[in-house]
Amino acid sequence: MNFEIKERYTYEDLLRVMEILRSENGCMWDKEQTHQSIRENFIEEVYEAAEAIDTGDAELLKEELGDVLFQVVFHAQIEREKGVFDMDDVADGICKKMIYRHPHVFGSTTVSSTGEVLANWDALKSEEKHESTVTEQLERVAKTLPALVRAQKIQKKAGKVGFDWENVQDALGKVHEELEEVERAVNGDGDPAEELGDLLFATVNIARFIGANSEQALERTCQKFISRFAYIERAALAQGKTLDELTLEQMDELYHEGKAHEKS
Repeated sequence: MNFEIKERYTYEDLLRVMEILRSENGCMWDKEQTHQSIRENFIEEVYEAAEAIDTGDAELLKEELGDVLFQVVFHAQIEREKGVFDMDDVADGICKKMIYRHPHVFGSTTVSSTGEVLANWDALKSEEKHESTVTEQLERVAKTLPALVRAQKIQKKAGKVGFDWENVQDALGKVHEELEEVERAVNGDGDPAEELGDLLFATVNIARFIGANSEQALERTCQKFISRFAYIERAALAQGKTLDELTLEQMDELYHEGKAHEKS
């Protein structure tokens, strides 16, 4: 193995490390991997980087960005070995895309607001992707996105051509309508899962109107639930009990006690 051990490494060193790991005398595990086998690793690393952003921990973010970059280099190396493309091709492609989609920076286009920048971006993207209809734009929203994120992006694109509620009150009305349909389905009139999906989709509309991110809003609620559940468990332990020794009514009472404690 021809590799120099250094105190500080560069991007070029990373490419070499990846090449060595996949080489004949490299790592058995790394050599066995395919795009599909490390697909979930890629997704997990991106989420971990996002969590580092949320915590505001710069040192952790540096580490997690490195993990994301390693995944990018890993996938590129697999294609390099096939003779399809390499990291230089990846860099070339994204540079060309950014230059093309920023004509107000790299060209002669004039803009006066970020709104115009985004409008130009959407138009250029559609032209680049050869999208002739809005339906094609909706279909291109990645199916692998978290469902709430995908719903919000789809609704936003549809809203740009006028297919949208006029105000948040109309959106709220749709939620009430969908909730009634869920209730009927639960009682035997319809498909409960399908109606639940409609309710969730309608709820995302409200997020857009109030300027909220539906995925982040639900994540905050998840964390809030964990915090309140932890209060229940601590209270039970303080009484010398385990959770399975409490009734649902007792746990519910402690849950609301924890909720009130948060606001005090």
